[in-house]
Amino acid sequence: MSGVFRFGLSLLMAVACVLVHATNPVTEIATGDISAGTLGLGFGWRFGDSPYRYIDDISSKETEENSDILPFYYYEGKYLFAHGSTAGVHLFDDGTFSADALIAYRFDRLEPERNDYYEGVEEREQSLDGGLRASVRGDWGKVTVTWLQNTLDHHNGEEFDLTYRYNWFSDRWTVSPFASYAHWDRSLTEYYYGVTPAEAREDVPVYQPRSSTIWRAGVNTTYRWSKRLRLFANVAVDALDDEVQDSPLVGDDYTTSAMIGLAYEWDNLIEDEQAGRRDPERAGEWSWRVNVGYTAEHTFHAVHRGAIKRNDNVETYLAGLTLSKLALDGKRLDVWGRVSLNQRLEKDYQKDFWEINPYLMLMGTGYSPWTNRELFRYGFGYGFSYADKIPAVEQRKQEKRGKNTSHFLNYLEATLDFPLRNLFGDRGWWRDCYSGLTIVHRSGIFARVDILGNVDGGSDVLTGHLECKR
Repeated sequence: MSGVFRFGLSLLMAVACVLVHATNPVTEIATGDISAGTLGLGFGWRFGDSPYRYIDDISSKETEENSDILPFYYYEGKYLFAHGSTAGVHLFDDGTFSADALIAYRFDRLEPERNDYYEGVEEREQSLDGGLRASVRGDWGKVTVTWLQNTLDHHNGEEFDLTYRYNWFSDRWTVSPFASYAHWDRSLTEYYYGVTPAEAREDVPVYQPRSSTIWRAGVNTTYRWSKRLRLFANVAVDALDDEVQDSPLVGDDYTTSAMIGLAYEWDNLIEDEQAGRRDPERAGEWSWRVNVGYTAEHTFHAVHRGAIKRNDNVETYLAGLTLSKLALDGKRLDVWGRVSLNQRLEKDYQKDFWEINPYLMLMGTGYSPWTNRELFRYGFGYGFSYADKIPAVEQRKQEKRGKNTSHFLNYLEATLDFPLRNLFGDRGWWRDCYSGLTIVHRSGIFARVDILGNVDGGSDVLTGHLECKR
């Protein structure tokens, strides 16, 4: 049972990582004009200065870029929310006062390998924080108080944040300036900016800071390009206090950060019982799917083009179960929420292990031009994947290239299938079932994403499947 518990805890942390990117409001989307129930996907490009001496940007040692990509989901529900850089549960909301439980991925870090000055200095890792948030809002704006505490035993500290925000709206624009006061306790400040006796040398003396404060000012903006496409651009400046500036690790008294990106939105999913539905009878529709297949030699797009060869070096397999719920039956595409639980069958390479993949699937249907009969379905899924162990094929690939691996990666899926009723008739258990092929793909998005471990690589599995709607 302890193994299951650890896997579940790791999954929760992985979920947090894909939904949460920082406590800094610069990595959020201004949401004041987005109605409850809106679902969206997007990407952001994060830029910024590092406070550490001789390190100019927020990038990782694993990449030569000066920025970081943030893939994220956006959702504003009755109980759950994800806003690009915060995610959690709505505990209470009466229109004026609200309270939330939330989780936050902390991007603060120091990688000693980035400059020789840090030889002998220990790494300061990014971390995952959890806590509570309370807000009061009115015509005058919104005041938010947030308390966060570490969950991964990295800094073991606490942060208190007080933010004031005001929103201006036009037909297409949302402009949301904010000002924040953040208080870091001694443990948090010491972890990122202190110097221990074991790390100290003549030019990097021992330093034991007390608690510290950060004053922050910035603005979030969004522009509605079309009915569904939203662009955003945010910027902020952080002023560091003397406790931080006096650290021998720090070279600046303020830092700047920015994020630009885009998000695609779907119709409101909870506005009323039939929101966004063309066919009321499809409300509540769900499906199950089983699939089995082998590790492919070629990449996701090559398999699409018919390169279905089994991997030459690693002979491993996958067997999975997927549960799906219809979120939206659109005019051209259905939107499904899916969770797949896969068993990676690793043979003699290592013990078998579980992998879980929450994702959204966009599903289109092809019909006969003469009879309007359903002929096939094609779907494309986007989400994230957490594996209890690193798949053997990913270990082999990355070892050859001298690159790192990650349990947590981006997830892509493509599926093509055909209704069984066209072969066996409309009567029988197969009436609402489909059979076809599914490509399962784990990807690090070209080593550009911090929360995916800056992995340049992944794995592909080609499977056959049976799916039945209910």
